[in-house]
Amino acid sequence: MRHCSVQVRGLLTREELDRYNGLIEVGSYLEDQSRYDLAYNVQKEIDILILPAIERLKDKGRARDRATAEYLESLREDDEDGEDDGKDPSA
Repeated sequence: MRHCSVQVRGLLTREELDRYNGLIEVGSYLEDQSRYDLAYNVQKEIDILILPAIERLKDKGRARDRATAEYLESLREDDEDGEDDGKDPSA
């Protein structure tokens, strides 16, 4: 069975995580029994189950990117304000 990343697992709700762990256990058992045909179906269910957590991870990344852009913009504005004062910013 393919596990999802630690970051994605960390964003699963308690209910999703319980279901994920159960499906992983069932899938691993099926693989041990060489029932790869059934394990494939379990893996597809896991892939569907983790989609909301993947979206939450993407949203966190987008929020972080926005915050970084805002911070850089504020630095640029502060730098421009310092130049507009007629003062030498290096002094």
